[in-house]
Amino acid sequence: MAHEALTLVAALSLAAQTTICLAQSAEIPLPARNGQVVLPYAEQKFRGAVGTTFKDSDPAAFPAPIAAPKGAPNVLVILLDDVGFGQFSVSGGGVPSPSLDALAHQGLFYNRFHTTALCSPTRAALLTGRNHNVSGTGVITELATGYDGYTGIIPKDTATVAEILRQNGYITSWFGKNHNTPIYETSAVGPFDHWPNGLGFDYFYGFMAGDTNQIRPYLFENQTPIGTPDKPGYYLSVDLADHASQWLQNIEAIQPSKPWFLYFAPAATHAPHQAPKELIAQFAGTFDMGWDEYRKQTFERQKQLGVIPRDAILTPRPASLPAWDSLDDKKKKLYSRMMEVFAAYGKQVDQETGRVLDYVAKLPDADNTLIFYIVGDNGASAEGGFDGTLNENAFFNAYLMTADQMLTRIDEIGTELHFNHFPAGWAWAMDTPFQWTKQVASHLGGTRNPMIVKWPARYKKGGEVRSQFIHVIDIAPTILDAAGVAEPRSVNGTAQTPIQGKSFLSTLSDPKAKEVRTSQYFEMFANRGMYKDGWWAASLSFEPWQPERGNFDPFKAKWELYNLDKDFSQGRDIAAQNPDKLAEMTALWWAEASANKALPLDWRGAERFSAELTGKPNLAGDRTSFAYHGVLVGLPESSAPDIKNKSFSITAKVQVKDNANGMIFTQGGNTGGWAFYLKDGKLVAAHNFIDVEVYSVSSSAAVAAGERTVKMDFIYEGGKEVGKSGAVTLYVDGKAVGAGRVEKTTPYKFSLSENQDIGADTGTAVTNDYRAPFNFEGTLKEVVVNLQGTAAEDGSATSRSTGRKATTRHGGAPR
Repeated sequence: MAHEALTLVAALSLAAQTTICLAQSAEIPLPARNGQVVLPYAEQKFRGAVGTTFKDSDPAAFPAPIAAPKGAPNVLVILLDDVGFGQFSVSGGGVPSPSLDALAHQGLFYNRFHTTALCSPTRAALLTGRNHNVSGTGVITELATGYDGYTGIIPKDTATVAEILRQNGYITSWFGKNHNTPIYETSAVGPFDHWPNGLGFDYFYGFMAGDTNQIRPYLFENQTPIGTPDKPGYYLSVDLADHASQWLQNIEAIQPSKPWFLYFAPAATHAPHQAPKELIAQFAGTFDMGWDEYRKQTFERQKQLGVIPRDAILTPRPASLPAWDSLDDKKKKLYSRMMEVFAAYGKQVDQETGRVLDYVAKLPDADNTLIFYIVGDNGASAEGGFDGTLNENAFFNAYLMTADQMLTRIDEIGTELHFNHFPAGWAWAMDTPFQWTKQVASHLGGTRNPMIVKWPARYKKGGEVRSQFIHVIDIAPTILDAAGVAEPRSVNGTAQTPIQGKSFLSTLSDPKAKEVRTSQYFEMFANRGMYKDGWWAASLSFEPWQPERGNFDPFKAKWELYNLDKDFSQGRDIAAQNPDKLAEMTALWWAEASANKALPLDWRGAERFSAELTGKPNLAGDRTSFAYHGVLVGLPESSAPDIKNKSFSITAKVQVKDNANGMIFTQGGNTGGWAFYLKDGKLVAAHNFIDVEVYSVSSSAAVAAGERTVKMDFIYEGGKEVGKSGAVTLYVDGKAVGAGRVEKTTPYKFSLSENQDIGADTGTAVTNDYRAPFNFEGTLKEVVVNLQGTAAEDGSATSRSTGRKATTRHGGAPR
């Protein structure tokens, strides 16, 4: 294609508004192929003569440390989260990305790079060089089902590139998001072999979840929980950039000759979309034109930049998405505000990744640093639904908020108070020029992300486009190729499944290099895609903004066909004109799916979050009673007693003074959950129904000072149905002191990142009645959680009438 030879230098000057000087270093040869195919290396033994004393022995010699091949480069991999092809200015989007723009000046822009359409799968494929199902990660870990391709466990026979490099003389680190540990293994008891340290990383600093509050994340250093930062002006992206730069500074001071591998994975721009108010203010009114006009403007900028061909097609809006001009003024105001917040969030992460890039550029061996900047692990997310949401977790509980529910809290959007997410229309706009969004592996809106590669020591020129078809599995073998490290056949005693990716190092210096990848299957939630020699067959199962997914027959689903060599954006479905080719491609998909452990297909939605419905392991096991002595915080929801859709009680033995405050028990946060606490001496039980309603029951009088036994009892009224109502009764020393109703309960998941805490709240507040961490004032001698089954099993669903009734209020800022 003619656009392959286009350069970005002139056009990107408009976006970057800066002049970048290219590195002038001379090209150095690739390291010689080195390393053995069985890891680890055998321990070295002394081979000299040993006498009776050191005097009549050969001189001692210590085992030589394993050294990387001579000339092996440093490697920096940056992976952003939930980013559309048309989002950042580097690829024509409306979100400013000066750091990315500058890197594109210096490096190469790959415009046909592909991900898996979802988070954990892309990350597993990136780290292992194998397809996501072969890496055991056909879906995010929370939705794992137990089939080999969907366990959420990276198998030992697919060792990560970090482990291979570490055993060949590299020092390795990981900063940011880890969504590749089984959710039932993320507690303080491990096991830790699937944590970053067990996956080949010498150092880890970040969070162990699919997403997190950007202002109140729960963080780990290696395997040690360090809790939630609690300081004014804190933002996670800033913290991660600080720690990554400090790590580089430390190793440069201690052992500058040792090559390093740094994996930088900030949470942005995954929900919640949160950013400083002053940054949000910079975008006031910027997106009032709406998503239809945004796509048109972005499409034209993309052609000017040369990142898409001149003859590319701007694909139409899906019929189910509303036209911007059809919206009323209230919705336009809300949706514009959500996009302004999102843009500020994106600009902030560009600034912070830019600080890491700037630090690397100052290092003495900067020229011999190979940088892969992957602009998104999938397309932009439509999980906010048609109207957007104040709580992404509502979507995961099959609930879509309405604009009217959110307008009264519009000024809180972008703060720690909500897990907000913009509307699906904006996600579609961010994926310009393609169809669809994240989750949709059948189409390029879900799978095609920009990637920028820079290695001055090998290729000095910058600002060029590369259009070879590349997949995320090709990153790991390219790194090994660049480092001169052999692909191992055995790692730590386990025979390895061969790496399925192919090195694309040849494309760095040769824009016309042969294609290294001629075939690739795609699958996510029964959305299916098959690429072969320029052809792409696509079958959409469900629109990504459908949280509830009913009956589906994959054998009757429609297939589309595209010739990507002539149709960059999948704008012309030519299945009807090419029935034989379509039949060939669909048959190939089934063969590849079987060979790569992508079967059985599973299109279920929110219900897969339920451990009880899917049989996922849980540290709680079959226990129905749980005793905690003293303060215990940071227990992941997936390792805690499951208190959803059943009756339960919480009993605490406490010693308090008059008018005491503090958390006794909490599970979840402002995305959904329960809290049982003291406020000004009164006993309170509260349930947050996915940031839509908060139900609160308080005692009629304060708890008197001294040793007391306090209890909340919840009787679930839903039987075998999920998310139904129940009744709460509060007790002090066996006497009922308050009662009330909870009309709706969270059915499937309180959060992807909040915890169960005893004696404090390490995350966000369940209710606006208190502020986290809300440490307990007094002594918690024992807290016991008893699971009692459903109301139907209990034979009781009627609350007592003693004391005060429940109050219901909308979530929001503490008042």
